[in-house]
Amino acid sequence: MDVIWLIPLLPGLGAAVNGVVGIRFFSRRAAAALACSTMGLAVILAILAVTELVGSGQPEHLVTIGDWIPPIPLQTVDGIGRFHVPWAFRLDPLAGMMTLVVTVIGFLIHVYSVAYMEDEPRGAYARFFCYLNLFCFFMLMLVLGSNFLVMFVGWEGVGLCSYLLIGYWYEKKTASDAGKKAFIVNRIGDWGFVLGLVLVFFTFGTLDFRDVANAASTMPVEAAAFGTLSLMTLLLFIGAMGKSAQIPLYVWLPDAMEGPTPVSALIHAATMVTAGVYMVCRNAVLFSHAPQVMLIVAVIGAVTALMAASIGLVQTDVKRVLAYSTVSQLGYMFLAAGVGAYAAGAFHLMTHAFFKALLFLGSGAVIHAMAGEQDMRRMGALGPYMPITFATMMIGTLAIAGIPPFAGFFSKDEILAAAFHQNRLLWTIAVITAGMTAFYMFRLMSLTFLGAYRGPVWAQPDGASEAAVHGMPHPSDVHAHGQAERPEHEVTHGPAHPDRGHGHGHWHGPHEASAFMTVPLIVLACGAIIAGFVGVPAALGGSNRIHKFLEPSFTAGVHHEAATGAEGASIGPAGEQGASPAASASSQAAGDAHLPASVEWALMAFSVLVALAGIGLAYRNYVKQPAISERWAASGATAHRVLTNKYYVDELYDATVVTGTLSSARGLWTFDRGVVDGAVNGSGWFTIFTSWVSHMFDKYIVDGLVNLAGGVIEDSSFMFRRLQTGLVQNYALLMLFGVGLFAFVSLYLFIR
Repeated sequence: MDVIWLIPLLPGLGAAVNGVVGIRFFSRRAAAALACSTMGLAVILAILAVTELVGSGQPEHLVTIGDWIPPIPLQTVDGIGRFHVPWAFRLDPLAGMMTLVVTVIGFLIHVYSVAYMEDEPRGAYARFFCYLNLFCFFMLMLVLGSNFLVMFVGWEGVGLCSYLLIGYWYEKKTASDAGKKAFIVNRIGDWGFVLGLVLVFFTFGTLDFRDVANAASTMPVEAAAFGTLSLMTLLLFIGAMGKSAQIPLYVWLPDAMEGPTPVSALIHAATMVTAGVYMVCRNAVLFSHAPQVMLIVAVIGAVTALMAASIGLVQTDVKRVLAYSTVSQLGYMFLAAGVGAYAAGAFHLMTHAFFKALLFLGSGAVIHAMAGEQDMRRMGALGPYMPITFATMMIGTLAIAGIPPFAGFFSKDEILAAAFHQNRLLWTIAVITAGMTAFYMFRLMSLTFLGAYRGPVWAQPDGASEAAVHGMPHPSDVHAHGQAERPEHEVTHGPAHPDRGHGHGHWHGPHEASAFMTVPLIVLACGAIIAGFVGVPAALGGSNRIHKFLEPSFTAGVHHEAATGAEGASIGPAGEQGASPAASASSQAAGDAHLPASVEWALMAFSVLVALAGIGLAYRNYVKQPAISERWAASGATAHRVLTNKYYVDELYDATVVTGTLSSARGLWTFDRGVVDGAVNGSGWFTIFTSWVSHMFDKYIVDGLVNLAGGVIEDSSFMFRRLQTGLVQNYALLMLFGVGLFAFVSLYLFIR
């Protein structure tokens, strides 16, 4: 466990080498091998570290690499404190689970990308894997960081990588715009997160997660008043809303589907978007002492889940359905955290990572097979052509719909039980959302794999094309898979090479993907089947091991375990050898529902029936009687239009926030040009004018007087110069004249 710092370092090194050297010199195979091997080694180290942690019986393990920020005196609520931040990593059950999720799923997505991105130019191929490695480096930094500031480095890093990966096809305007949108919206959330960090240090004098939890556990629960802890957690939650796409900061995630499908699977399904949920669970003791904020968290989570699910009902782009599904499932996780079921929320985070990554990668295989087509209305009946993709995506769909015994059933049931115990209204919203989830996911499967084929007909053996019969252009052009020039579709490939098989020249119909893409689908499908069995509830004869495993991460009073740092020094904050006097937050943080077994059975049966009803309705409307869905859309045209346009939230933001910001910017520019620049320019012109006046005064008054005096002296000196002849006799004559004049004047005065 002392080498857990190598887990993020390995993909970081892969990113550095591919970014500095690989883009210029590596072949595709070398760039992919480097990226995949570093992630594979990170997987091995993560498994070994978590296994050792479980075997040791210790609740956590702390490893400090060294001092990052040496002690600095800063003001706290108790006076001047020491702002001291070590570069340290903490492995506890929650961090261990997240590390396994990031490394395992990250590795599978790296392998999947080897084939999916193979038609990218060589340099762009290496750049893509550089970005993937860099993202995993920052994400692992986020989950393993022992304090808020190390987490914040990873937090900002994944935001940067999100911008880079969403805008990977930067020449495509929609992709570059989506990248900028994600970056800006996340910065809005990060504003709250940074303010929360400042308030955390001001209140507790430390940024270490364990020290903050221990200190917060000694403070009273702010049930009646909105105090410091409530404000602190609310600010932190604003950061989580941005990163995890909750109302009103969710608008970036659906547009993020402009990135390549592996990006959608890695960042916007399994890892990055769960960072906000992870941060809330990591600070469970803090949030448990702010019940008013927890209610806000639960309400926003439930409303987000319902709103996103309703939008997903009518989407026709296969990736956007999954995008809104992600927003909805993230709302489920926040609902769990808001009702105190942190373990259930973290459990759903883990199961969701498997089945949502599976669904996104499966959708990428479909897009790959359909020449870049993403509109489900132009698909259908693909099951026989893509049996592995169909089977694995069906498993993922059953899991997200909450059908037993798949993983999503167990984690979603825990959330529903906790919501039922805490707030029946929120439980009702969650159940309705569950029904919608089952409906739109089986709508996706029906439109994609079942029913009649509605897409373009590929070239027949005799070379004829029947595409025109369907009113569709034949998908064969100079681009591999045929539709790269279409801005509304995913551009997965560059120019085709006729010597490449596997459908990478002219399109020859839907086909199963290569082993590089199908093997990760199979592995993820296995995870979607078995991952839920670590959380089998007592009502079903299990012991809910995931709850017991994660509980130490949600409680206070855990002492630090000393580790050895890079220089062999004993590590661990001084004075942390004893348990905190207040471990009372344990029961609050665990969030167990404590429902009777009969009630749990009834809730499970009801949620399964709701899911089955959604599945049956989708199958009837889109496979058996497709005309029904058309009649529904026509009869509810207004509601359908509102949902299709996503409640006009983007338009509302454009009309208010975007337009207001641009108008304010133009107003400020006008003020700057007219007032600020006007004052500066006016001052400049006034200075020029006064300098001209000063020049004229100096030239004609000052210099004039000087020149006048000089002229007078010069003219008068001419007369005196005439006397200076240089002849002695003249000087003698003048002297005689002077003496005579003197004698005359003296005689005159004397006689008088």
